Amino acid sequence: MARIEGRKADHINITLNENVTPGYRYWDDIRFIHEALPEIDYDDIDTSDMVLDKRLEFPFIVNAITGGFDGATRINENIAKACAEVGVGMGVGSQRAAAEGISKESYSVINDYDIPLVIGNVGAPQLVEQKKKHALEADDVMGLMELISADYMAIHLNFLQESVQPEGDMNGKGCLEAIRDLAKEIPIIVKETGAGISHDTAERLNGIGVRAIDIGGMGGTSFSAIEMYRAIEKNDRTKSRLGRTFFDWGIPATVSLLMMDSKLPIISSGGIMNGLDVARSIAMGASCAGASFAVLKAATESYEAVKETLLTIKEELRTAMMLTGCSNIKELSETGFVTVGRTKEWMEGL
Repeated sequence: MARIEGRKADHINITLNENVTPGYRYWDDIRFIHEALPEIDYDDIDTSDMVLDKRLEFPFIVNAITGGFDGATRINENIAKACAEVGVGMGVGSQRAAAEGISKESYSVINDYDIPLVIGNVGAPQLVEQKKKHALEADDVMGLMELISADYMAIHLNFLQESVQPEGDMNGKGCLEAIRDLAKEIPIIVKETGAGISHDTAERLNGIGVRAIDIGGMGGTSFSAIEMYRAIEKNDRTKSRLGRTFFDWGIPATVSLLMMDSKLPIISSGGIMNGLDVARSIAMGASCAGASFAVLKAATESYEAVKETLLTIKEELRTAMMLTGCSNIKELSETGFVTVGRTKEWMEGL
């Protein structure tokens, strides 16, 4: 049991103290056309919107960060209290630890707060048989949802991380079928964890009962990098080299989002750092944006720090709406933008 708890703590410590993000800011490749004469009153701008059938004060989710060790309880409580007060969504970190009976209170602590949208989290590899590990059944996943009163369960795709992780689960065979079967029982979101989702993968997810897709594109926290640092600490030279080799593997979040023509709602994540990135996401077709790294440091400090971060992101979003002449989220979703830089090169190369 200590192995899972130690791994969860490692993830937080490494993310806070090491270089785990690619150097290039793909979101800066998305440029708005400035509206010099916006016929709107800043005070009248409405940032609220319906996201996955829930009313949020602005289209934002604090994406899965942590859970499963003692220090995660305070982090999740700080996030939960702030999300409840600001009126945005929250997703918890992987609940695999809770499924094994470890530190359930680090997840259930969020039940003390009235969060408008709550998303659970379990890995796709845990839905299929692994060596010495049995697959989670639908009843197990329902129990994890009940633990945090979740509205949806995110099934995360993290095969890049599993490939580098010394303890990684490497059997991906049967995951699509397992997701299809689970989606018949509970509301499912499928999310990547930093390598992006392609058009073809999104097409495979369409029509099997999945409620939304979280693209989780490259450009934010690299779990390959996190596992590289863990492998170095364990003196595992093969895994540490794998981490270096695949440090920036994946589809950039901006490219993944531009690829989408899915009828499913899209959550835009992967390097989202501010309200301008949220505005860019909405203009590019996302239903909302999600971020983890942008909130993590504040979450280790206090709920007040998280709340201040969220309110700043909201104000940045409102400012972007003012400067594009958009009085509400629907208008923002219809505004134009220009694509430059490496994102443009990617799109031209597809």
